[in-house]
Amino acid sequence: MALQTSTDQRIVLTLDAGGTTLKFSAIRSNRLLFDPISIPSESRNLERCLNNFVEGFRRSVELLPGKPVAISFAFPGPADYPAGIVANENNLPAFRGGVALGPMLEDVFGIPVFINNDGDLFVYGEAMSGFLPYVNGLLEQAGSPKRYKNLFGITLGTGLGGGIVRNGELLIGDNSMAGEVWLSRNILDPSINAEEGASIRGVRRIYAREAGIAFADAPEPKDIYEIAAGQAAGNREAALEAFRSLGEVAGDVVAQALTLVDGLVVIGGGISAAAPFFMPALMKAANGVYERDGNPLRRVVAKAFNIDDPAERDIFLKGETRELAVPRSDRKVQYDPLQRTAVGLARLNTSEAVALGAYAFALSRL
Repeated sequence: MALQTSTDQRIVLTLDAGGTTLKFSAIRSNRLLFDPISIPSESRNLERCLNNFVEGFRRSVELLPGKPVAISFAFPGPADYPAGIVANENNLPAFRGGVALGPMLEDVFGIPVFINNDGDLFVYGEAMSGFLPYVNGLLEQAGSPKRYKNLFGITLGTGLGGGIVRNGELLIGDNSMAGEVWLSRNILDPSINAEEGASIRGVRRIYAREAGIAFADAPEPKDIYEIAAGQAAGNREAALEAFRSLGEVAGDVVAQALTLVDGLVVIGGGISAAAPFFMPALMKAANGVYERDGNPLRRVVAKAFNIDDPAERDIFLKGETRELAVPRSDRKVQYDPLQRTAVGLARLNTSEAVALGAYAFALSRL
């Protein structure tokens, strides 16, 4: 039976854990039960940090209309997520060497604790309550027999996050490292990883290079977006190339992933707002070709369509559906031979998708 998170009455405590602030909340039926409670992370002092984790969840419990069934939240790796052990010393230096945070919270609150990567939970949230049901709903309205069960996603922001959902289940991996596409090779410079081209610093770096200025003087992506849109002064050609370059790098990552995942693709994160400037290059890379004996060979068997482009969406939804007669029978069946996938922007904002992903993950495990 499919998980119906929008009608599930169970309550799950959630958390947005950052290097500066811990934001606590709770969800029931896909809805926040109160405004988030913010407490300093105290990221350099382990005892104070752990005390604030406990304090935040205790204050959250006091605001609930019932007993929570689990705690579920995102925490940046490295980590052994199934064991609840985190060792992130970049954002939270106090966790250097590994801290059994999940087991400690289970001891304090007496309920299961689930910790995951934020990129994974973003994709899971979009699979359960965002992009995946959105696309399948469009297909149903169009009368298409096609339905999708798998979703690959990336987040474009401070870094390049990723996640994979297969048939309703989040793929974690044997080392809690599934979907770590930030380590994919950068198509424009194979000596570095893809995150260096598809992230905030990647956009700033290309702008600085094209504009002939120092990286330290490069504006932030929001400002580069305004320059590209002609809304602010600056080097417009450099701004356009910065986003085009990001699109090519991200599109190559998408193409590589689609050869393994064979599902839909969702894109989120702060930089996704600049989609008009990077999506053409991303889609071109996703639909790229190799050369074999002088002939083109598609990089991905399934053709990728931009679901947010009306013309491409119409082709995607229509497909090539027709009826086939069943041999030695009077029956006929529907058949759609167009192998295809849809790529599009997240239907939820990133933090909302992560929270709903955390909620759905906990319910799926209980």
